[in-house]
Amino acid sequence: MSFIAMNRFKIRPGREADFEQIWKSRESRLKEMQGFREFRLLKGPTHDDHTLYSSYALWDSKEDFEAWTKSEQFRAAHKNAGKREGESPIMGPPSFEGFETVLLET
Repeated sequence: MSFIAMNRFKIRPGREADFEQIWKSRESRLKEMQGFREFRLLKGPTHDDHTLYSSYALWDSKEDFEAWTKSEQFRAAHKNAGKREGESPIMGPPSFEGFETVLLET
């Protein structure tokens, strides 16, 4: 049916705007890929030590998502990941979660 790829990010307190700007100014290239349907950057709860964010990408299939991760577009979109001046707003690597749709109601 479809596949949802999500990455969870813990963002340092006070660095939320920096993190959001990184995403707004990136060259995503997702729209060039077969099976890509939608991307969202989601802001979650704020805790004492971090704010939780999640990236959400909807694909037609797991195979379409996997093709993205092996593509030139993926390498280009991630070429500067982790190469920011100063302390990164991100606390450690993201946590990936992939989900296959088993039920859809519209």
